[in-house]
Amino acid sequence: MAAVGELTEDAVEIAERIADVAREQGWTIAVAESLTSGNIACHLGAAPDANSWFAGGVVAYASEVKFKVLDVDRGPVVTARCAEQMARGVARLMNADVAVAVTGVGGPDPNEGHPAGTVYLAVSSGSHEESAHHRFDGDPSEVVELATVTALRELLTMLEDARR
Repeated sequence: MAAVGELTEDAVEIAERIADVAREQGWTIAVAESLTSGNIACHLGAAPDANSWFAGGVVAYASEVKFKVLDVDRGPVVTARCAEQMARGVARLMNADVAVAVTGVGGPDPNEGHPAGTVYLAVSSGSHEESAHHRFDGDPSEVVELATVTALRELLTMLEDARR
């Protein structure tokens, strides 16, 4: 496993494919991250020509940041609803065509009644939105890496499906 913040081979390859689709379609992409703490943005920002398609992101680790900056409804933040609202909020904030958001419990302890490794992510394109629940095993850095790669994969899938 790579250290948190370190670019991983799988994630770099997926981010490059995201860059290709975004440039080809003229789409802009934004991210809202909680437990991944900017790791997704790090991979997207390192992809080819990021300045032409990557709008930016918000690291909303604290619940109050989710509520105040991303317009997430007050309440539990380890939910699919929170991930969806984070994605919509960052898309609005960054004026992006597509956004991905991740929230969850990195560990090692449970949070909001969810065990470590619980991850919710959402991808939103304005006209289409998908969310998913995942449970990853491992220490906090492994959970962050798995959540990062999974979020990038799901973002790529939505982009590829949307261009068809």
